[in-house]
Amino acid sequence: MKIYTKTGDKGLTSLIGGTRVPKHHLRIEAYGTVDELNSYIGLIRDQNIEQHDKDILKEIQDRLFTVGSLLASDPEKSKMTIPDLYDNDVELLEKEMDKMNEVLPALKHFILPGGATTASYCHIARCVCRRAERLCVHLAEESKVEEKVIIYLNRLSDYLFTLARMVVYQLNVAENQWIPRV
Repeated sequence: MKIYTKTGDKGLTSLIGGTRVPKHHLRIEAYGTVDELNSYIGLIRDQNIEQHDKDILKEIQDRLFTVGSLLASDPEKSKMTIPDLYDNDVELLEKEMDKMNEVLPALKHFILPGGATTASYCHIARCVCRRAERLCVHLAEESKVEEKVIIYLNRLSDYLFTLARMVVYQLNVAENQWIPRV
């Protein structure tokens, strides 16, 4: 099977369901940004982090493929069975954050990204996640987007922030606190 099809050479691509849309379509931007996020999650997984965190990140990558599938489907025409998100997918992120927050120091300042390479990757992923969330919210104003997609992305950005803090904590590096000039 060839990886190239040449069907996108004129700037159009197909949604699941067959609808052809421009490659700059908001739905394409949304699932393309989720794909970008998934790549950053893979980069974080490749770092020297706890195996438990790698396992959770692998689960997240799987869920992001689900999110991408949901976003890549034409809500009007697709008859294909697409995987779905469940409440327990969101709950997993919340439980993981709760566990990390049990050991992390109380958050008393805004945190500037950085402190360690892996933490910086987490912050980049968090920002991409927020962009994906914004695109999905925008898309939901004009087309059907599963509510759990937006909820999942919202919680995932919080998880990535908390993971960045945990990475810095485990490395015994001081958090890069923002102390505003007054």
